[in-house]
Amino acid sequence: MTTAKTPRRAKKLPMKQRYSLLTRDLDWEPSYVEREELYPYTSYEGIKIHDWDGWEDPFRLTVDAYFKYQAEKDKRLYAVLDSFAQSQGHLSLSDASYLNAIKLFIQGVTPLEYQAHRHFAYLARYLEGPAPRFAALCQSVDELRHCQTQIHTISNYNKYYDWFHSFSQMHDRVWYLSVPKSLFDDAMTAGPFEFLISISFSFEYLLTNLLFVPFMSGASFNGDMPTMSFGFSAQSDESRHMTLGLEAIKFLLEQDEDNVPIIQEWVDKWFWRAYRMSALVAGMMDYMLPKPVMSWKEAFELYFEQQMLGGLFPDLEFYGIKPPRHVADAVAEKDKLSHEVYKILHNFSFAASFTTQTPTPEKMAWLSEQYGEAFDEFYAPTWEKHRRIEDEGGRVFFQGLPQLCQVCQVCQVPMAFTESDDPTKISFRTSEFKEETYHTCSDGCQWIFEREPEKYIQAWLPVHQILQGNCGGPTVPEVLDWYGVQEGDNGEYKGSRDHQSWLEWHGETTEKEA
Repeated sequence: MTTAKTPRRAKKLPMKQRYSLLTRDLDWEPSYVEREELYPYTSYEGIKIHDWDGWEDPFRLTVDAYFKYQAEKDKRLYAVLDSFAQSQGHLSLSDASYLNAIKLFIQGVTPLEYQAHRHFAYLARYLEGPAPRFAALCQSVDELRHCQTQIHTISNYNKYYDWFHSFSQMHDRVWYLSVPKSLFDDAMTAGPFEFLISISFSFEYLLTNLLFVPFMSGASFNGDMPTMSFGFSAQSDESRHMTLGLEAIKFLLEQDEDNVPIIQEWVDKWFWRAYRMSALVAGMMDYMLPKPVMSWKEAFELYFEQQMLGGLFPDLEFYGIKPPRHVADAVAEKDKLSHEVYKILHNFSFAASFTTQTPTPEKMAWLSEQYGEAFDEFYAPTWEKHRRIEDEGGRVFFQGLPQLCQVCQVCQVPMAFTESDDPTKISFRTSEFKEETYHTCSDGCQWIFEREPEKYIQAWLPVHQILQGNCGGPTVPEVLDWYGVQEGDNGEYKGSRDHQSWLEWHGETTEKEA
């Protein structure tokens, strides 16, 4: 008697081998079109690549494994979101004013995730090597997932608080949001290799910890479990994105010595562009979190000075790369950056889509502890003056729209920064190009402008657009309507609808009622 043998199941290949078979081994040489026609954008920047197989993909996953891994993370995140919504978790926040930080996040950062998704999809088509194409494809999907999960996470608050409407429209129009938008517009209009150095290396590797770690730690410390859970869900992705940035710069440097001066100029430029945008994060960290986790100065010292200047750049010296050109100015500004930025937001919040308030006595004591004499001598007296005016029933707003005086042609922050070595003197630079005068806020922005003036004279400066009649009308109400800002979204926090609702929900009374 004989029995049929059971067919043996094919042995499952290890992940590394499956990754190689499904990515690198599926690449082929074009036979009926020229390679230059298939990949038209990888030569005009002057970067020389001799061996695309030298690129190590930090993802090293097959597509099915990647989506299975991400789906598991989404399940855990949405379980937290459901639990928070069902238990009325918004009432357990430290204070309703905390949500101004989240408003700034969804207005300024979430649309950047979508822009990154679009451009990495473009790189997934046009980079020549199979490994960087697959890495760009995975990051493109990551960025789309981040955009979607951030919107879902934060939308819970839209049921109870003002503003969480129209954030994508505002990102394109509101004056302070032109700072992050212009950074990505600048990067996306550069070549593919410059984009990798700008976003993957200078933004995600050098500075992303200054954005995500304090934001997510701040969320946890202020009772915002959904945002904290989103941060944990995205953290492993961000780690891969940082690795991609480091792999990109090392790969380009190792391919040809002629690449070194090109990469150095990109690092000089994009460090300063990304650092200037992070000024908004500095103001948020020090002034918008009712329960602060760490100061901007402390985060800058830990995540940039110690980890990047002390750890990364000594390694990059091997390739001939030096620390960014204007990094000394950034280090010199760490004692004053957040105070100068928040002062702008405080003075002009009637034209913003969040509310602001003068720091409480407890916050003033914390700022004094963190910044010492720098805060006590130059910034505390101004806030004390604001408090005296408010005690008499007033509130200081600068009438008119920001930037009417001057705006930096590069970073688009209003001209309120002071000289790095003198906090009493406004930093102001001028450059001439084609018989026109242009203004920049620092040596870093002036250097960037004079390096590529043809690009930066095309900048979409919000208030200049108002004066040209492109923003709904010449008056503040008309412009706010064009922004999408509604009554209650903006101005002073104390007495706002969010503040009044918060007090009512917690059985407290406003000062007026008392």
